[in-house]
Formats: sequence, C-alpha cells, structure tokens
Amino acid sequence: MKIAMLGTGLIGTFYTQSLHGLRSRDEVVVVYSRSKERGAKFAKENNIPKWTTNLNEAVSDLEVDVVIVGLPNNLHKEAIFAAVDAGKAVLCTKPLARNAEEAWGTLQKVEESGVFHGYLEDLVYTPKHLKAHTAVEKGAIGKVTWVRSREAHPGPHSNWFWDPKISGGGAIIDLGCHCIEIGRSFIGKDIRPVEVVCWADTQVKPIAAEDNAIGLLRYQNGAIGQFEVSWSFRGGMELKDEVAGVDGSIRIDSFLRTGFEMFSAPGRKGYVAEKAESDSGWLFPVGDEVHELGYNHMFMNMFNSMEAGKKPIEDFYDGYVVNAIMDACYLSAKTKKWEPIELKEWRGKTEVEPLSAFVEYDENHWLVKEEMLPDGRKKIILKEKDSGEIVQREV
Repeated sequence: MKIAMLGTGLIGTFYTQSLHGLRSRDEVVVVYSRSKERGAKFAKENNIPKWTTNLNEAVSDLEVDVVIVGLPNNLHKEAIFAAVDAGKAVLCTKPLARNAEEAWGTLQKVEESGVFHGYLEDLVYTPKHLKAHTAVEKGAIGKVTWVRSREAHPGPHSNWFWDPKISGGGAIIDLGCHCIEIGRSFIGKDIRPVEVVCWADTQVKPIAAEDNAIGLLRYQNGAIGQFEVSWSFRGGMELKDEVAGVDGSIRIDSFLRTGFEMFSAPGRKGYVAEKAESDSGWLFPVGDEVHELGYNHMFMNMFNSMEAGKKPIEDFYDGYVVNAIMDACYLSAKTKKWEPIELKEWRGKTEVEPLSAFVEYDENHWLVKEEMLPDGRKKIILKEKDSGEIVQREV
C-alpha cells in the first residue's frame, strides 16, 4: 500500500514505525504536517520522499492508495471528507470524532462514496487481546457477564488534548474510547449497548475537562462493561483488562506491569516507554512498543481486508457507536443517573436472550456453588426449585 500520513505527532510516529517495519511492501509516500519544520524533519527521519503543509495536496497525490488520519480530533471530519472526495480509502485514529453527530456525518460520507474505511482502535488488536478474544469466542470462559477495562497515565503529550473545544472532552474521549471498545469486543459487538451511568470529575489538573472518570455500560443481554480512566495516575501508563464469564475469567496487563522490570541507579538516559515518568530507579520497558500496543496486527487486518474486499474488524460504524456511548457518559456525569444510548441506526441483533447459566443439580434443585473446605469436606450450596430456599449439603 502507498500511504498518505496526515499528522506528525506521537500517533503519526507510532503508525509510521509500524507501517515501515511490518509487511515491507507498505510505504508512507507523503506526509502532511501543519508545521513546515516538523513535516520536513519527520519525512527525513522516516525516509518519506514527500512532505507538505497542504492537506488536499497530500490526499490527492496520485501515488496514494490510502489516507491515514492521525490529527487532533477537531480536524478528523475535514480530513476524512477530503480523502473521500479524492477517492481514497481512509483510516482514522481514535476517537472517530468529538461527538456522535460528527461521527455519524463521517460514517455517512464514507458509506455514500463506497470507499474502504477503518477505525484504528489499536487496543483490540494487541497480541494479548487477540489471544483472549479467541479464547472467549471458543467458549473457554462461558458467557461473558462483565468486562472491566482500565487505562490510566499522567496525561496526554500535546496541548490540544487538554482543550475540550478541540478534543471534545477529557479522559473519557481520550481513554474511555479504548476501554469501551475493548468491552464491546469481549461482550459482543452485535449485542446492543443500552444505557450508561458515569462519574467524571476534574480532581487534579487545572483544566476545563475531566481528568478522571468511571463508567458502567449495560448491554441488552444484561452484561456489564466497566471503564476506569485517569489523566492523573502516576508512574507510567497502566493498561489492564479483566473479563468474567460464567465458566472462567481472564486478566490482561498490556502495559506497565508486563513482566519486564528493570532497576537502574544511573538511569537509562533516554526513552523508556510511552508515558514513563522517569528513566532511573524501577523501570517498566516494553519489548516492542508498536507491536504490544496492537499497531502491527491492526494495519495487517486493515490492508489485508482492503485487498480482499472485506470489512475490517473495526470500521467507522464501530467508531460511531463508541462516540454515541461516550455522549451518553458525558450526559450521565451531569445528570448523575442512568442515561440511554442514542443510536441513529443499530446494525446488530435486535433480540437477544438474557444472560442465564443456571446449572441443574437434580430435578428438585439448582446448583449455586461447590467448594472444597480446608478440612477436606466438600460443601454444596443449592436452591430448591419449588420453595426458592437456599440449602447446603456436605458430601
């Protein structure tokens, strides 16, 4: 693939590192930057033959097959529209937009034109997530009842993130989008998200947006997605997920506590990992950052899907649903009550069976729990079907 990269910030850097180190036949041939100095430097450092400060020039380049949008949130819609008008496939970083209305407009634009579109939600492409997702699909933990996803770090790397007029919000729009889509991935993207309740506050930073938030998302089948996000967490970037099923559970640490730990008294004197706050003392490096954060598998899925004429794992409709959920979160944080998730169009299942995994012990009882006690006795907790009484037996 020949690529036009829009943006030369952190995400543009990660994307380019992944693309140039991945399939070898993919190449960023032109980069757009709003800064002449940064554009020239970025192109030289990444061996990109062309750079420009003209967005339309970048997306209209005859050599380009696909446009990747890695710009501040308020510029996504303009960039996507320009790419579509140039007849190019378009991939956009998260979040798709600042709100559901913007996201719906971009979704309509790409679908009316027929161009390929992909939503670059990297954290559902991490090696650990993909492995866990396959296990869930095969029934390893039974029906999923609850997913908890947490992302926390000391705050974003660029000034525009901190201005809600540009970004669309704070920690929810920046980090919650990851956590929400991780929950949808495990619970099932065909299961409709129904309502949310959310707490959000500005606890630490002198900003107009929230720097911490917690939310609960209820799905039509009764499953719960939970997210925790923070811009004031100290010590690096924490990415962790927990998935509970009726027959098992999964716990994932994707960053920080990954099993790779290093102590350095003099310090490493350089970059350690994204959002690391120190280069001395106890450090938590990452073996291959772009791989561990999912970028390699993400672009592989996007480009292979393009070549096969198939839908990728994540497209703009997914981005729209996530934006709609976040809109409901922001409303709930204000009203302090459960708020419905408003979707202009739902493309998943319309009828689902409620979560139920009752296990019959015998014709008169439901099994509640079995447990082996320290003294060797086995205790069984049962519920009588007729009376509803909870009883126990020892076997």
